[in-house]
Amino acid sequence: MSLSSAVITFPGSNCDRDAQTYLEILTNQDTHKIWHKDVLLPKVDLLIIPGGFSFGDYLRSGAMAAKSPIIDDVLKHAERGGYIIGICNGFQILTEIGLLDGALNRNVKLKFLAKNCFIKKNHENNFNKKISQDQCLSIPVAHNEGSYYNSEEGLKLLQDNEQISFLYCDEEGNTTDSSNLNGSLNHIAGITNKKKNVLGLMPHPERAFQDFHTSQDGQLILESLLG
Repeated sequence: MSLSSAVITFPGSNCDRDAQTYLEILTNQDTHKIWHKDVLLPKVDLLIIPGGFSFGDYLRSGAMAAKSPIIDDVLKHAERGGYIIGICNGFQILTEIGLLDGALNRNVKLKFLAKNCFIKKNHENNFNKKISQDQCLSIPVAHNEGSYYNSEEGLKLLQDNEQISFLYCDEEGNTTDSSNLNGSLNHIAGITNKKKNVLGLMPHPERAFQDFHTSQDGQLILESLLG
């Protein structure tokens, strides 16, 4: 499957070039680069909202980026079924603009985390269909506000609608307190919207796909979309 793509850059984004490389190497196509003050997206299949610290996280992670001019067309892209992956700060932005439910709070130990972690597939969708149910992916995290939170009712809806895509786990796939490195509710590392075309993911797949990376497991997420 051919997959056209774009990456949005906000002031403070620092993983936009990594996301662009991730897309261009794995799709073998050029990627559109979008500035947050643009008002229209090009016609693409997939949009990545990358990691970083948009607007310095001065108000709240993702809150100021949610007011950028490009966001109106991001919402339209999602509404018409276009794919979106929000990675780390991108996940935070997706919750701020209402495309994903819940919020990302401070890590449980109130410290910035930058390390490899393990995640596994939970509910199957187009973002993880090439990952087996018993497979554990080694993918880095780098965040200060990565602890996923939702209300009891919101969590039930995520479970009932099969929107929980990825869980933090250990190398054997066990979901334990120690494997839940940021204290996320129910070990949640990534969720989708109800239509399953928008994914928010705290770990960074774009830092786990090339030969010089410690893991190449991140390519399985994009390869799932490629078919």
